[in-house]
Amino acid sequence: MMKREEVHILIIDDEKIIRDGTEYVLKKEGYKAITAKDGEEGLECLKSSTCHLLILDLMMPGIRGMDVLKLVQKQYPDLLVIVITGYATVGNAVEAMKIGAYDFIPKPFTPDQLRIVVRRAIDKLNLEQEAALLRSEREKSLQDIANEKSRVKTIIHCMADGVIVTDRDNKIVLTNPAASLMLSAEGTDLIGKPLSFCVKDERLNQLVEGFFLGGEPAYSAISQEITVTKDKKIFLRAHAAPVRNEEGDLIGSVIVFEDITFLKELDRMKSDFVNMVSHELRTPLVTVSQQLSVILDGIAGEVSEKQRELLTRAKERNKELVTMVKNLLDLSKIESGEIVQYKEPMNLNVPIGKVIDMMLPQAMEKGIALEFKPLEPLPFIDADVNNMEGVFTNLISNAVKYTNQGGKVMVRSRVKGGYVQIDVTDTGIGIAREDLAKIFDRFYRVKTEQTRKVIGSGLGLSIVKGIIEAHFGSIEVESEPGKGTTFSVFLPIKS
Repeated sequence: MMKREEVHILIIDDEKIIRDGTEYVLKKEGYKAITAKDGEEGLECLKSSTCHLLILDLMMPGIRGMDVLKLVQKQYPDLLVIVITGYATVGNAVEAMKIGAYDFIPKPFTPDQLRIVVRRAIDKLNLEQEAALLRSEREKSLQDIANEKSRVKTIIHCMADGVIVTDRDNKIVLTNPAASLMLSAEGTDLIGKPLSFCVKDERLNQLVEGFFLGGEPAYSAISQEITVTKDKKIFLRAHAAPVRNEEGDLIGSVIVFEDITFLKELDRMKSDFVNMVSHELRTPLVTVSQQLSVILDGIAGEVSEKQRELLTRAKERNKELVTMVKNLLDLSKIESGEIVQYKEPMNLNVPIGKVIDMMLPQAMEKGIALEFKPLEPLPFIDADVNNMEGVFTNLISNAVKYTNQGGKVMVRSRVKGGYVQIDVTDTGIGIAREDLAKIFDRFYRVKTEQTRKVIGSGLGLSIVKGIIEAHFGSIEVESEPGKGTTFSVFLPIKS
């Protein structure tokens, strides 16, 4: 087992306060820690020094954290990687773990959370060393091998995370007390029982069974969030992977359960705070807007041309604040699962047609040809009408906003597989390749000379994606700078 002073940890983060704070906490714990301010410097550190654990920020200038992770996986496959992510990019963290990251820690994190994640990673390193030692000592006596297995079993039983190992028949062959506690199976002998006996999440059971359905599995590891209800609801993140023997044959699976209830609680507290602040701001902002309208209409007296100009500008800015407050409330509803109020069978051509009629004056003012090519008849979907109008108002208004005078915006509905597909295509300024992966992140805005004068909060596309996913759909984007952009929305056809 590695001693703390033998563990070398590299921290790559562009935020100095995070970098220095993480280094301080780890050194205080006895680890050897070094830092790098970006991906390039971090890769150089890996070349010149020994490193057992890498703590990597996903959102950095220069080489992206995800690209650094891919390089590390190729060049240093034994190096454990913990990614740092904000709450707004948890999806990126899941993607990173599919690529090969061991774990992630969300910003902002406390020293205790950092210690727990690092200790868990060191436990894994120790387990891997123990496993390597077992493989190298197969020639030892049966008693020696039994002793080593006992040590591994002791480590697993002492882990804070739950562990379940199954055989090819998906029956449990190894577990630890933490797993029994998390899955509300204390005092029950789980050995020999099917995985579904203690894991009630059908999706996770199906994914694990998929490991053994002949041929190569479609994935080398999966990550699934599940809930367990006992005295109170707890949230678990399950990491599952197939287990192979030395000949490469599938012999079972291993699942590690991590309690993420505290993360969910933090997320709920954040949402409640945003919700409360947004509600408190909305009323005074609307009142200010109404009073400005009264003054501009001349009800309170004559207004000079200069005063009218200033008051009009103030009203426009106030309108932007009201829109931002509405967006924050929508985000809060998305996070709490309340954005979809009422689903009903509907033909998407209807709300899209309304949005087209609403946007025509703005398009005509810029000399933009706004066209709609509906598929008739279009299959029905189950959706919230207000949500759908909001989605296509955002996409079509963006297309008009970012298309130069004399351009064209085309909206088309069609069917693809079991989905209704809506394409919103423009001949506008386009989006650079490096920005495409980030445009659905909250508060992210493409910053170029052409977008500098366009006002916005960077929340619209994030809300669009949240609403579409709440309807079990998806959204894709294709773009080429200077030639235009196409957003494609896919929503499941009503059964």
